[in-house]
Amino acid sequence: MKQQRTPQEKIRLLVLTGLFAAMICLFTAYICHIPMGANGGYLHFGDTLIYVAAALLPQPYAMLAASIGGGLADLLTAPMWAPATILIKALITLPFTWKGRKLLCTRNRIAPFVSWILSTIGYYLAEGLLFGQYAALITSVMGSALQSGGSLLFFYLVAGVLDRQDVKSKVFTDSGSRLSAVEKG
Repeated sequence: MKQQRTPQEKIRLLVLTGLFAAMICLFTAYICHIPMGANGGYLHFGDTLIYVAAALLPQPYAMLAASIGGGLADLLTAPMWAPATILIKALITLPFTWKGRKLLCTRNRIAPFVSWILSTIGYYLAEGLLFGQYAALITSVMGSALQSGGSLLFFYLVAGVLDRQDVKSKVFTDSGSRLSAVEKG
């Protein structure tokens, strides 16, 4: 049976979701933002923060942070991609789990590779719908490989540092927090 979250736990999760959405937006739209190709696409490492959010937050909160952050970044830089991004960024959180004691549990070490496949297929299909060019496969796949590969490496680096600092237990530890109990169980 699923336990209800306390108001304090809900507030903590909503605040973290908002913070991640803001960081994802900034890191996608402005930090290491490299325009690529004639289709309005760009390389970024915002997916790193999506992966961290997916490993730290329960699924619906991670999906919201990813969709809002990625969608806002596209609205600011390449608006035609925003609808696809909102859906694709939510989907790339699905392979991750927040239930491990560490961010870099076994499942979360594999998850970025699955997310790369989801992202590559999603943006390839979106590019075909937007531009009617299914012949852009190589450009789309290469761009996704560079972006997702870089984000994967940064995720391993960032998650490793956060795990050494025991950030996951610190974020969810307070007197009587069930999130902490679920995480350790």
